[in-house]
Amino acid sequence: MRSRSRYIVGRDPQLREIKQALTDAGEGRGGVVFLVGEAGIGKSRLAAEAVGMAFGMGMRALRGRSSTTGPTIPFRPLTEALMSLFRSGPLDGTSLDDLPLGPYRPALGRIIPDWSSDAQNNSSMVILGEAVLRLLIATGREHGQLLLLEDLHDADPETLAVVEYLVDNLEYTNVVLLATIRTEPCDALDMADSARRRGVGTVLELAPLTRPEVGAVIAAQLDTEPGLVPRAALDRLWDDSSGSPFLVEELLQGMIGSGALVRFEDGWRVVGDLRSDVSTALARGILRRIDRLGPQGLTLLSAAAVIGRRFPLTVLQRMTGIDDRGLLSHLHAGVAAQLVVPDEPAPDWYAFRHSLTAEALLTQLTPGNRATMAGRAADAVQALYPDLEGDWCPLVAELRSQAGDDAEAGRLFTDAGLRALAAGAIGSAITLLSRAERLLAASQDPAGRSDALEALLPALAEAGDFARAFGFAENLHTLGGSGLSAGRLAALHTRLAKVAHTAGRWEDGNRQIAQARSLLAAHPDEACAASTDVTAAYLALDTPGPDRTQLAEKLAHSALQAAQRHCLATVACQALELLATLARERDFDEATALLESALQTAEQHQLPLQRMYALTRIGGNYWLTEGATAPLLAARSEAQRLGSATIVYTIDGIMILDAVLRAEFTAAQQSAEECLAVVQRLRLAPATRYVLMARAALAAHRGDRPAMESALAAFADWDGAGSQEEPLTRGLARAFCALTEEDRPGAVRELRAVADLEDTNPSTYYLSGRYGIGLLLDVLSGAADRAAYEEVAATAPGRMRWNRQFVLFAGAVLLGREGRPEEAAAAVAEALRAAAPYATALHLGLRLIADAAYEDGWGEPVAWLRRAEEHFHQGGVAAVAGACRAALRRMGAPVQQRRSGSSTIPDVLRAQGVTVREYEVFRLLAERLGNKDIADRLYISPRTVEKHIAALGTKTGRTNRAALCELSASLAAPAT
Repeated sequence: MRSRSRYIVGRDPQLREIKQALTDAGEGRGGVVFLVGEAGIGKSRLAAEAVGMAFGMGMRALRGRSSTTGPTIPFRPLTEALMSLFRSGPLDGTSLDDLPLGPYRPALGRIIPDWSSDAQNNSSMVILGEAVLRLLIATGREHGQLLLLEDLHDADPETLAVVEYLVDNLEYTNVVLLATIRTEPCDALDMADSARRRGVGTVLELAPLTRPEVGAVIAAQLDTEPGLVPRAALDRLWDDSSGSPFLVEELLQGMIGSGALVRFEDGWRVVGDLRSDVSTALARGILRRIDRLGPQGLTLLSAAAVIGRRFPLTVLQRMTGIDDRGLLSHLHAGVAAQLVVPDEPAPDWYAFRHSLTAEALLTQLTPGNRATMAGRAADAVQALYPDLEGDWCPLVAELRSQAGDDAEAGRLFTDAGLRALAAGAIGSAITLLSRAERLLAASQDPAGRSDALEALLPALAEAGDFARAFGFAENLHTLGGSGLSAGRLAALHTRLAKVAHTAGRWEDGNRQIAQARSLLAAHPDEACAASTDVTAAYLALDTPGPDRTQLAEKLAHSALQAAQRHCLATVACQALELLATLARERDFDEATALLESALQTAEQHQLPLQRMYALTRIGGNYWLTEGATAPLLAARSEAQRLGSATIVYTIDGIMILDAVLRAEFTAAQQSAEECLAVVQRLRLAPATRYVLMARAALAAHRGDRPAMESALAAFADWDGAGSQEEPLTRGLARAFCALTEEDRPGAVRELRAVADLEDTNPSTYYLSGRYGIGLLLDVLSGAADRAAYEEVAATAPGRMRWNRQFVLFAGAVLLGREGRPEEAAAAVAEALRAAAPYATALHLGLRLIADAAYEDGWGEPVAWLRRAEEHFHQGGVAAVAGACRAALRRMGAPVQQRRSGSSTIPDVLRAQGVTVREYEVFRLLAERLGNKDIADRLYISPRTVEKHIAALGTKTGRTNRAALCELSASLAAPAT
């Protein structure tokens, strides 16, 4: 939508901003500018002016535009922009092949066709973004570079992912990114707003022109002075255009063309009726200018309109049969009539100046003529580009659909969707495959529809759109009666079972597996059975039962062997990843080797989703063994670029739990609230359970039992019973909460429950306490001896960093008992190094071993207790802080008096004068404990407890113990 004025009106502030950005880039301070405004407001004209500025400064300008019609094409604007580098020849004497891109060049094969032979379709979007960034820096290093991306509101998700990376990393480069976006809800506009908030991008909003500015545009068009513009014409154009430069110009042309506005010797005059419906006037004016091109010109532009807003001359010439001279003559006339413009970033391509031009042309065609021309256009493209690489495949699919050939269009959309999936473009793939499925259903092509669904179902699951995926279940019954083979039907049931697994609906998944097995029983097919087996293995791991891990491992091994025989790379990756998860209990080296094999297979066969899964599990292993989060965050970034919502939120859940374990409670709480809102809306049951478990652990580590119980009640509502997360709710939440209440017997009971749960329903999560805190408590109580310790310490879970700190503390206690004080002290030092990231666990460990160290005469129990008391006092965990002070008194050490903590007392009790110590007693009354039990918990005497209860009765007006207990329980109950 380029303005026809000889100069730009009303945009001086924006021009100054753009000029400054280009100047800064020339000095090594790159940046990002977003031009935002409604259609026709002048974004493209301003962008064209920016290109002129860049050229004037000696900078290179690269231009690309997103598709405004037809299906989504991954990376389209980036490809158009970067391809101009190949048309311009060597850069300052340096060949493109010699640019210092290092290992990043292969990644660019996904965007630059000339380098497609080097393409790494499985490279992450982060790597691809870095590759584009390095290419821009290298090719503009002498004078700087402008990257112009127009119509970013129509960009595919993959382009936006790369652009987002550029936005965050252009500051210290010589590159300016200029993008145009419409002011309508879209991901591109959200990205621009985010960049503005973070201070990494400038958003220039183009407001409608003022009345004087509209007058200036009219004057420029009429080649006169603003004061000589007829008042009636200005009034009409101001009212009808709403300040849109494009509408001003188009409506003005309509006035002149209709004879309502005429030029006389003394100037312009209004001689006719200026009133007209805006859309009618626009269409009439456009068609009037087209008619002046003659019948052949009308035919040519009508054919171009059938192709789309943008059209290639080679295809246009082949479908119309017009010779070179006629083609160029009519195109030049179209440019002169301001109907079409050269599509500058792409050679041999032109574009309609406005979408209304194409729409006006299409209205002149009968449905039959339009279908015929669409068929000719498709034939022309396929004759010229038989492999239909890049944009050609979805373009021909669209043309075949317009021609009425739904079956062929559906098959082509399926091919395009599969290519998008292979490139890791999940969002674009869903758009293309959904179109394919609808067309093939309408054309009653069961085999083709099955092809589309096999790819669409897992793509929807990755994107978290489970409702839509499960909506296809009924379609499988329809396909079953359409003559589709048993193997194809079994494959579809297996795909739906995989969707159910991702959604955490193991019962639904097992029903789909049963249907697939029933079909394969009558028509055996080992290749199909392999896919069914590996999906069944994942479901088996989620299905409650004592033998679920053994069954899952057996099925995964069977699937892997069949996959290797039949060269089924995806199935092999899935089986290897599951086997690695199960191997973690035995040996992390074995698990890592299996994951490395899965990663290698995924990269070798260019399977971006399986590569992402392998990276996620490798990152998970690093987190478990070393407490490192960087590999997981890298995998999350990859999942986000690919559009895999399920993996993004799975990793988010792990990061929330990591923040809890690191005692970063405020960050954990905020992240949990944000993540939970999304995963519950998406009905991602496994992720929801995991976040709720982490939320319960957060409350437990803070010593907040009511909040913990609230989170666990929500966990139960999400089918928590029998899930793999259930043992974690016992160990990381209930047992830890008991320890923050100084209730060691209660913690031991919860950990015994963990063991029973894991015996009944084995889990692949190993942080429930069985291999860590449980061992320490058993060693302290004497329930575990050296042999029991050695057994746990030798296990792979016992060597996980979270567990290892407690195992080392337990080993120190045993060494102290055995009269080996130096070794015991060294073990504590090692435990503290392992526990360094986990502040609450570290100090809890010191509090737990201090009594044993004091009794056995080793270590520094007094120093440990002081350190622990300070931590828990600051954290508001009164019971543990009090226990530390009591232990210090028993050891004869001076104790710092603590009188803070009144903020934890409910307002109603604080108003009645209840003290901190009285409130500690009051809280325990909710559990109906006797005076001796309360005294043991708080490390005070029963007589002191009796005195506090008497004071509480007087202050609250509850004269008997039962009433006090009821009041305590009511104040402790979580809000509903």
